Amino acid sequence: MADHGDPTAAPPVDPDVVEPAPTPLHVRPVAIVAVAVGGLVGAPARYGLGVAFPQAAGQWPVTTFAINVAGALLLGVLLEGLTRLGPDTGWRQRVRLGVGTGVLGSFTTYSTLAVDVDGLLRGHDWWAACSYAVGSVLAGLVATVFGIAIGARIPSRREENGR
Repeated sequence: MADHGDPTAAPPVDPDVVEPAPTPLHVRPVAIVAVAVGGLVGAPARYGLGVAFPQAAGQWPVTTFAINVAGALLLGVLLEGLTRLGPDTGWRQRVRLGVGTGVLGSFTTYSTLAVDVDGLLRGHDWWAACSYAVGSVLAGLVATVFGIAIGARIPSRREENGR
């Protein structure tokens, strides 16, 4: 038997009323702008490093390797830190999209990794191609784990509230 006097009781749900689904994140203007603005920062940074540290064709792509590993580390720090600060909503979501997807997504160059591997394979430098491809993925994984460990040092909201 329901207690109709309970002010905390949820109102009855009308099965004929359908709530509209929330707009998907990838089509929200704020999300698109956050990613685009971040991309305007990350892509030129990557390009600038490529110009500052050029490499000859057929060489092991050290610059691209370093960019991808650094991006993986920073992404690990960012995502773990944001997770510890609270749910993926509001400003945390905008930072994740702007910095994580926008800046770091355009800064890291996994498409360039594929082009570099293809170039090494076309030059019949199988060892360089394989070591670069596998090394990039493994180093990126290790860097991400280190980034998460660094991000885990950020006090969580629960820890801050418990003080």
